[in-house]
Amino acid sequence: MKDAKRLSKEFIQRILVNLGFNPKDAQVYVFLANEGPKKAKDIAEALSLYSSQIYRILKRLQINGAIDVTSEHPARFSAVIFEKVLDLLVEARREQYRALLASREELLSAWRSITEKDEEKS
Repeated sequence: MKDAKRLSKEFIQRILVNLGFNPKDAQVYVFLANEGPKKAKDIAEALSLYSSQIYRILKRLQINGAIDVTSEHPARFSAVIFEKVLDLLVEARREQYRALLASREELLSAWRSITEKDEEKS
């Protein structure tokens, strides 16, 4: 059973990385989702990460809406429900798609000007 749980954690981490998380962010998110609210020090110890590294990771996850943080001192960090994180990732991809579509003609024009200059030199 532990092997199946470990494999499913690794699977979710890979999915999160494929959707835009970096590997350490995915590892911390999955850890918090499984372990519940934790202090930064406890997360760092459990995952063998440096304190400075864990604070950067937690800040990124918080900015991206993947974790919540308490106002107590020391703060406790907890994972936002996975469904909401997936919704946030889907919306981010939609935004990227819209931005790419909006700049498509400008990008094509820039590409043509670059390749035309290269062809003139040949």
